[in-house]
Amino acid sequence: MFKYGVDILTIKKVKDIANGALKGSLTNTAIDRVNSCRRKVEVMAKGNKAVYGINTGFGPLCDTQIAPEKTQKLQENLLISHAVGVGKPIDKELSKIMMICKVHALCQGYSGVRLSLIERIIYFIENDLLPVVPEQGSVGASGDLAPLSHLFLPLIGEGDFWIEDNICSAKEVLSSHGLIPLQLEAKEGLGLINGTQFILAHAIKALDKMEYLLDLADVSGTMSLEGFQGSAAPFNKALHEIRPFQGNLKVAKRIRKLLKDSQNIESHLECNRVQDPYSIRCMPQVHGASRNAYDHLKELAGIEMNSVTDNPIVLSETEAISGGNFHGQPLAMAIDYVSLAASELGNISDRRCYLLLEGKYGLPRLLTENEGLNSGYMIPQYTTAALASENKSLCFPASADSIPTSLGQEDHVSMGSISGRKLNQILENIEKILAIELMFAVQAMEFRRPNTFSKIIEENFAIVRSSVNKLDDDRILKYDIDNMIDLVKNRSFIVR
Repeated sequence: MFKYGVDILTIKKVKDIANGALKGSLTNTAIDRVNSCRRKVEVMAKGNKAVYGINTGFGPLCDTQIAPEKTQKLQENLLISHAVGVGKPIDKELSKIMMICKVHALCQGYSGVRLSLIERIIYFIENDLLPVVPEQGSVGASGDLAPLSHLFLPLIGEGDFWIEDNICSAKEVLSSHGLIPLQLEAKEGLGLINGTQFILAHAIKALDKMEYLLDLADVSGTMSLEGFQGSAAPFNKALHEIRPFQGNLKVAKRIRKLLKDSQNIESHLECNRVQDPYSIRCMPQVHGASRNAYDHLKELAGIEMNSVTDNPIVLSETEAISGGNFHGQPLAMAIDYVSLAASELGNISDRRCYLLLEGKYGLPRLLTENEGLNSGYMIPQYTTAALASENKSLCFPASADSIPTSLGQEDHVSMGSISGRKLNQILENIEKILAIELMFAVQAMEFRRPNTFSKIIEENFAIVRSSVNKLDDDRILKYDIDNMIDLVKNRSFIVR
């Protein structure tokens, strides 16, 4: 049981709530906080003092005071007017993550929404009523306004839900569940759509995927090293302890484990090669740097998951601070950094693919014994090169840009929503690049038999061969590549 607004939310807990393995609950502590804050808002809404977002307009209209009897219409108009997203819908999983993170923030008792509104969102989560949210339209401040508006339109009977793979009107779906659309009260519209939950959901999804891909990159790189018959010396513990970046130390330790008891490594210890190319030798430094970036974003996302990011923040019956907790810059910059870190995993993986094709140190050119008549694995490396190049173009930091909005009231924005979307595109490409490298590595390892490898490497070798046969003569490799990508996406490989 996870207690909204009380317990510490983590990536794993978000995933578990989303897939039903963990139930989110409202405790008396959270309920008391929500109700107490709501009472403060109701006092301010009836007062004569202008309080932003409670009895005033929004953005550049913050100086326009609204009569109490028009409060409901004001909040409804806020959702309707801000639902201007365009483009393809985001994954249903992301919609659910956004709702989970929003509920956790609202339950901390600083947003001033009613308990009944939170209970309705929890009902959506628990019954897989997932709103349709377009992927484009947020500038990442003041919060993810457009996507969050689409996310919560169904609360008032507007917008759409996903029902399996079909889009259905919110009115129809609510009716089928015996639910009446809610009428928003003072502050509630703003409490719903101010926040960084769109950026955060993309960061959570990316971090979950990248954790596996970081581990898989170590495995695929080590298998390429085995196929190339590279040296184990660059992963010596003493070498990395005199330059002790945490990521480097972890990767070197993992590679040592992956090479343990390798007969193949032992077979060429006395060879006359002095050193390997960087894509083999410098895996701890390159993969490790990507891990350092990942750890940084994970730390920041952990803070953001447990923060309140709407506006204004209600502190008392007389004080509601209009600040900038909705600004996405803290996540946006780190996501851009991690985009570069993720791209480098693919960049160095492509170099290892190329290395295995060169026909050096006992490997046949293009990893085929019948070159000329056969092209072997020549062309899949074109694919890894294309994907690596595409990732480089996606690495431009969205957070480096800012275009003023809201008649200049919001004159610096984070563009973090774009950062989050790009990071997930890059990671999808990394899945494909590593899938192809694993296919190359196993083909190269075939030419090192009868040498054996470590237990974990042999197990992963068998996983590849369960879906892709050794390439003797040319065949349509598209099917092999698709099978490999499926193995990666399904996390079929043993990485620890």
